[in-house]
Amino acid sequence: MVLSMNKNFIKKDSLETLSFNGFSLVIQYIDLELKELLEKIPSDISQRIEEIRLRVNRPLMIYFEGKDYFLSKNGQLLYPHSSDLRSDEYFLIEPIHIINTFQVMSNYSVYSIENELKRGFITIKGGHRIGIAGRMVYGENNIETMKDISSINIRIARQKLGVSNKFMKYILKDRNTIYHTLIVSPPQCGKTTILRDLIRNISNGYSEYNFSGLKVGVIDERSEIANMYNGQPQNDIGVRTDVLDGCNKYDGLTMLIRSMSPNVIATDEVGDLLDIKAIHEAIKAGVKVIATVHGQDIEDIKTRPNLKNIIKENIFERIIILDNSKGIGTVKDIIDGKSYESILKKEGLHASS
Repeated sequence: MVLSMNKNFIKKDSLETLSFNGFSLVIQYIDLELKELLEKIPSDISQRIEEIRLRVNRPLMIYFEGKDYFLSKNGQLLYPHSSDLRSDEYFLIEPIHIINTFQVMSNYSVYSIENELKRGFITIKGGHRIGIAGRMVYGENNIETMKDISSINIRIARQKLGVSNKFMKYILKDRNTIYHTLIVSPPQCGKTTILRDLIRNISNGYSEYNFSGLKVGVIDERSEIANMYNGQPQNDIGVRTDVLDGCNKYDGLTMLIRSMSPNVIATDEVGDLLDIKAIHEAIKAGVKVIATVHGQDIEDIKTRPNLKNIIKENIFERIIILDNSKGIGTVKDIIDGKSYESILKKEGLHASS
C-alpha cells in the first residue's frame, strides 16, 4: 500500500517544534544513493520522520507516528504487510550503503569516535543520534570498539516546547521551589520529551504562576536530554541549566552539588542501586529531584527491587503516570506521592488527557 500524500494526512501540532529541518540535515550524513532516494519524500512527510533505519540486505525503513514504512526503488513510502516483507518493490540496503554512511558519520576517522562507539551511538550536529550495531570487540578494558557494522538507526531529534506546561501547576510547590517529581512511563511515551521541557520551564521561570526560575543540574547519562554536541546543548534546556553529559548519576550528583550548587537535579531512567543512592544524597543536600523511570504504574514500580523502597519512603511528592492511549505523552494520572491519591480525580478531572 502506498502512503497517502493528501492534505488530510498532515497532523497539526500546536506546540512549537525545534529542529524542523532535522531530516534535511541528517541525510547529509548518508550514502549518496540513499540521500538522493530520501530526498524524493515530500516535505510534509519528511518533516515528521523520526527514524531512518539501515540494515544490511533489508529494506530501507522509515519510522514516524508509530508506524514503519519501507522505501520503494522509486522513492515511495510503502506500508508493509507481513505477507510481502520481501517484495521486489522495496529498496534493499547493501553493505556498501552501510560502509559509506558510517564513513561520512565518523568524518572518515573511526578512531575519533571510538569512545562513542563503545556506547553504541554517536551524536551529530543538531543533537541527532546515530545508533550503530555490529560486532563488538572486547579487550582488557571491556568493550574497546565495534566492527563489521550491520545496522544504523538515525534518530531525528525534535524538541517540543510547551509540552510540559500542563504539568507546571502540579509540580510547583511555591514561587521558589518545586516538589520532588517522578515521571513513570512505558518506553516511547514521551517521558524524556516532557522531562526536557520541565527542565526548561523550571530553569527559565514560569510567569503564569509567578515562578522565578531555579538553577537546574542535569545528569545526562545517556546523552538524551540536552543532546550535547561539542560542549553545546542542542536542545533548549533553559538559562539556569548546567549539564554533565555521559556521566553516571551518582558521580554526576556529587560533582554538581560540589561545583554548581543546583536547586534542582534532573535525570532520566533511574533504576539501579547507585541511582537510588544518588537520589538519597541529593535529598540530604536539600536539592529537589526530577527523574523518570520505565514502568506502567506505581504497582509496577513497586515490583522492582531497587525502586520499591524509594516509593515506600514517599520521597517523590508528585508521580506523573504517562501512556500512549491517546498519543505519545498522554497523562494517565498525577498522584500525590504521600497519600497515593489521584490529584486529577480530586480536581474532578479525567485522567488520560
